[in-house]
Amino acid sequence: MSITQRIDNITFIPENYRSPTPPCPKSVKIELTGRCNFNCSFCARSQRLRKTEDMNKDFYKRIVKEMREAGIEELGLFYLGESFLCDWLEEAIHYAKHEVGIPYVFLTTNGSLATPERVESCIRAGLDSLKFSFNYADLEQFKQVARVKPKLWLKTRNNVVDARLVRDKVKAETGQHCGLYASYIRYDGEQGKRILEEISWVEKAMDEVYALPLYTQAALVSDSNRKNGWNATAGNRGRADNLRDPLPCWAVFTEGHISWDGGLSACCFDHNKDYTMADLTQTPFMQAWHSDKFQQLRQAHLRHDVSGTPCENCVVG
Repeated sequence: MSITQRIDNITFIPENYRSPTPPCPKSVKIELTGRCNFNCSFCARSQRLRKTEDMNKDFYKRIVKEMREAGIEELGLFYLGESFLCDWLEEAIHYAKHEVGIPYVFLTTNGSLATPERVESCIRAGLDSLKFSFNYADLEQFKQVARVKPKLWLKTRNNVVDARLVRDKVKAETGQHCGLYASYIRYDGEQGKRILEEISWVEKAMDEVYALPLYTQAALVSDSNRKNGWNATAGNRGRADNLRDPLPCWAVFTEGHISWDGGLSACCFDHNKDYTMADLTQTPFMQAWHSDKFQQLRQAHLRHDVSGTPCENCVVG
């Protein structure tokens, strides 16, 4: 199954999931660390709205085992932070894949720390999919948007190319396959044309490349996007070439999101913890998935009226 098929499967809400108490999600993203070495203007993380530390390893192992027993089939070892900052990333992959038996373990990275050595160890640990978020057309845009040292631009570009060499090497030696993918933000106007030129070489190194719309990140970065002359998409509508309706939002029904400190969130962009539905350090996963707070939010989405909820500003842009 291609990565775009997997994305579209998650962003589509089946009828049996359109309920205040949907079945266990097939996919969950879990944040090994809330830290990130980028300071992107399109990401609300740059506003430092929450504490960012690393997940407790014992909690990780407990909740991953519990979720697999509940029925999850896909585990993303990232959420809002950059997981290559976590020094036990490879251990987390091996545990999920080989000790717990999750069929599909995936990871998204900004690429700057995804060195050939780390990528190889992650693939050998059992990683099924590695995706690079490649959102910059050139060095000038990288400096303007990522707002970090320019030297990371070249590192990121080199790591994208080297990942293919490493993946093919491991596959030849072991038969193990890890999909390599990249996504990019479809900016407006001239900015959009510039990034397509850069993406043309990325496509040669990846198995698949796809576009995402520019999000408002739960309405937290609307003003900064407008200052850059960018029009953002309200809500989280999935891939740019297969946009879903903003209401009901798929993230509330079909995928779990767990922050480094154990919060179960209803949102892909919960930078300020407004969308935290339960504390998984105190509450079993399925009980949290069906918590009263989560049920009330889902009912609002099913009514297509999220006024008075944390989602109110997000869906209107």
